[in-house]
Amino acid sequence: TIKMKGGAKMYEKVLVPLDGSELAECALPHVMNLVKKGVVEEIILLEVIDIPSVLLEEGFDLISLKNGQMKKANQYLNEVQARLSAEGAKVRTQILEGDTAHSIIDYAKEKDVNLMVIATHGYTGMKRLMFGNVALQILHDAHVPVLLIRPEACR
Repeated sequence: TIKMKGGAKMYEKVLVPLDGSELAECALPHVMNLVKKGVVEEIILLEVIDIPSVLLEEGFDLISLKNGQMKKANQYLNEVQARLSAEGAKVRTQILEGDTAHSIIDYAKEKDVNLMVIATHGYTGMKRLMFGNVALQILHDAHVPVLLIRPEACR
């Protein structure tokens, strides 16, 4: 639910999906600005581990691969959490495994998230078609408001 605080809307839980890239972190200053203005109560940093099915067919050691990605994601999210907490934000982290867009959308629904803030990667044309567009899929299928941060906003 969205609470009212001094006449302004307050988002209790804001979900920020990250993928370990600097570009994805472009969303963080915008979210921290909302925290400092008293509009956001809690930030949830989410990373989704999506192991491509082609690797399964190639006979990769799936357990080692998954464990390595989990360890890397955990270390990364803990570092980001520490930075944001040092600035006064209430932050928690979550790592999921599965299809990126669907996992983000389902998690937001299950945890009663009020807002999602996502940095777009700015792909166009063939690159967007080849790699898909997680932000676009989330924007289309999410049940809550989505704030998209364009890459230009980070320069």
